[in-house]
Amino acid sequence: MKIDPTLRALADTTRLRIMRLLAHMELAVGELAQVLGQSQPRVSRHVRILCDAGLAERRREGSWVFLHIAVAADRAPPIGAAVARLLDAAEADDAQFAARCEEDRRHLAAIRAGRENQAAAYFARHAGEWDQLRTLHSADETVEAALLEVVGSDLGSLLDVGTGTGRIAELLGSRASHVTALDKSPEMLRIARARLQHLPAGHADLVQGDFSALPFADAAFDTLTFHQVLHYAQDPGGVLAEAARVTRTGGRVAVVDFAAHDREELRSVHAHARLGFSDEAMLAMLAEAGFTAASATALPGRELTVKIWTGTRNAAQPLRSPARKSQPA
Repeated sequence: MKIDPTLRALADTTRLRIMRLLAHMELAVGELAQVLGQSQPRVSRHVRILCDAGLAERRREGSWVFLHIAVAADRAPPIGAAVARLLDAAEADDAQFAARCEEDRRHLAAIRAGRENQAAAYFARHAGEWDQLRTLHSADETVEAALLEVVGSDLGSLLDVGTGTGRIAELLGSRASHVTALDKSPEMLRIARARLQHLPAGHADLVQGDFSALPFADAAFDTLTFHQVLHYAQDPGGVLAEAARVTRTGGRVAVVDFAAHDREELRSVHAHARLGFSDEAMLAMLAEAGFTAASATALPGRELTVKIWTGTRNAAQPLRSPARKSQPA
């Protein structure tokens, strides 16, 4: 990286303030404009300069563009993270800059609160249908405790596929060196972002994508989780083959889903493509994808049984080709 573009990028108070804000959390361009009290086009120009200098990175999520401090592919601290640390000292030495940063943080608190309010409204709209489904299976607390027991304490780089509200990413976050939460729905990612915004900056990434074509490089993760997600797949075997592609040799997958059942209303009302999975079907799909499966954990409920299937990525290539060739993250 050339030093001149970096120095030019930092020769502006607004861009320094942006770097300070991104050190706290990932922010949309519109949210940055709100915090800084500047127009969105003006903030976009500052963002372009920071990105061109390699200090920040953009990530598109539907119609939104989110910004975060640049992170190297191997997650080693890049110059963006180093600059963020240097600005800690700058704020301590410059009273005027410190006052501006403190005001920015007060506005940032309003952004956090707005995200939480949006999440609460979403939960209120859907509480009835979720409560109805919960009456059929084991309590969430029971399932989560069993999942924690199964996955263990050292998850390495974690990918939570179909993260939804972000609950599993939150639950397992402290056991992972880094968390990536993926969902196809921008609305669900906004809910997850509100849930995960208390995590340290840079510890969690939220990514929009499809579980049948994961937007990550081969062997990118140590642990993958699918929590009540696979029953939405028209081709669950293909989804697991794609999961195997992005799992390192020796890495693990955990699938939390329903045992096979005959509740047809889950297909018509809740859009489930599969009415659960038998052990035979799940173990066959895991093996075909390239995982060595372990014994399943069963958690019977009133009418539905939740099961946790796990597998370890073996060194052999999966017998079934993933939906597409790998792409760099």
